[in-house]
Amino acid sequence: MLTFYINTKGFEVTERWEPGCWTSLECPTAEERQFLLDGLDIPEAFLSDIEDNDERPRREEEDGWQLIVIRAPYCKGDRLDYTSVPLGIIIKDDVFVTVCNYKIDVLDDFAVYSIRKQITTSNNYELVMRLLLSTSVWFLKYLKFINIRMMQVEANLQESVKNSEILELQRIENSLVYFVTALKGNDILFYRMMHTKSIRDICDEELIEDVEIELKQAEETTSVYRNIIHNMSNSYSSVISNNINATMKQLTSISIIMMLPTLVASLYGMNVPNFLETNNLAFFYIIGVAGMLSLILYLLLKRRDLF
Repeated sequence: MLTFYINTKGFEVTERWEPGCWTSLECPTAEERQFLLDGLDIPEAFLSDIEDNDERPRREEEDGWQLIVIRAPYCKGDRLDYTSVPLGIIIKDDVFVTVCNYKIDVLDDFAVYSIRKQITTSNNYELVMRLLLSTSVWFLKYLKFINIRMMQVEANLQESVKNSEILELQRIENSLVYFVTALKGNDILFYRMMHTKSIRDICDEELIEDVEIELKQAEETTSVYRNIIHNMSNSYSSVISNNINATMKQLTSISIIMMLPTLVASLYGMNVPNFLETNNLAFFYIIGVAGMLSLILYLLLKRRDLF
């Protein structure tokens, strides 16, 4: 989807491209991609780099063009699995283009927010900082959803430990791994850009401080949640192991108790003379002895907390 924004009192949608506008392209079609190549003369190598889902945050220059890649949060389908995807920002003079091969919440939300707050930008790098700030905010929003899921899974696990709940913990932990990797990459890119004097001098200091704060908060929150989910997984793995050990202990005790009646019945079932072969009550004597021995063994095991 190709969208053009002009910056007046916020970023408002316009019907066609004009110099200085923000061109946003999500889930590009072949025609839209060709418009960037032919209409705006964007290097094809930049678009190819953005198509790589594993592309790391970085900044690159080629023939006067600049490519800035940041990682943006992305929610995959109804299962609410979270990951991060590359968001490419291509800049040259009066051309500002963002390209993402997925439909993400960051861009549309930023446009709406900019109109509500009447945000204006004086240069391309200030808009880059705004997008990086919005990206960090959306990481935090998704982390709130992840925290709610963690509490739901924990409540379910306290009632019964099921494979589905363990797998849910694994999915949450995977999402947090993607987030922490993406945020570290964005943080490194941000500091490299801030160490470039030409960029820092034209960006608002308060905006830079806001980006830094949100990035750090998102990183720390992700790390805390990742530690919590890791400890939770370890705890419930120990619970499962203890439950298995308790079950095996009970089964072993039952096997030992059942062994005595079997032994007594085997001895008196042998085809050899014994003092009960002519006794009409022999069966009841044997059952009584076997039951008494089993009861004594049960009490001994119970006393030692082995049953």
